[in-house]
Amino acid sequence: MPQSVSGTEMRKRQQPHIEGPPQVPGHPRPNTCCLCWCGCCKCVWSEDRVEHPERPSCTKMDSIEAAEELHPTLDEVVSWGRSFEVLMRSSEGRAIFREFLRSEYSEENLLFWIACEDLKQEANPSVIDEKARNIYEDYVSILSPKEVSLDSRVRDGINQNLAEPSQLMYEDAQLQIYTLMHRDSYPRFLNSSVYRDLVDSKRQSFLET
Repeated sequence: MPQSVSGTEMRKRQQPHIEGPPQVPGHPRPNTCCLCWCGCCKCVWSEDRVEHPERPSCTKMDSIEAAEELHPTLDEVVSWGRSFEVLMRSSEGRAIFREFLRSEYSEENLLFWIACEDLKQEANPSVIDEKARNIYEDYVSILSPKEVSLDSRVRDGINQNLAEPSQLMYEDAQLQIYTLMHRDSYPRFLNSSVYRDLVDSKRQSFLET
């Protein structure tokens, strides 16, 4: 009988080797109502700082209902399929993409990216220090069950900068994880029944109005 594989092990096996990522221009964003930039009351940053038991994978219906509650338009949902950048700039898009990543045991990639975006906007040195160390403990430390996949060059740079944390100390790591999600997770998201059924649902609602 094959041995069972934990969610963390499955997630790490699914992550491909990351080569040097291409440069992707940053897009400063305005502050929203909460630190996670999600634009909603369910703050993924705050939620991620609390220890949770293993959560079940989302179902297709769960994801559709979650997106419907955020009320994205048909045009917005279709635009997510044309550009990963557009998807990541949309709070609704990130929410539905997060649910998909959760089903693949790779939700921490998006949470890490969001936490890095939040750190970039911080100006208070003491808060920068605290958030930078929290990010390290949650997503970079090899002891964390939510560790993201980073190459040795980027990891060494983070370790050197941890002595004097800054807003941009995770910039290379964030770009690497962005590229991983773009190349690996995003195509599967577009081909998933979660996204396709959401598009069909929005089209049907549009035709009925």
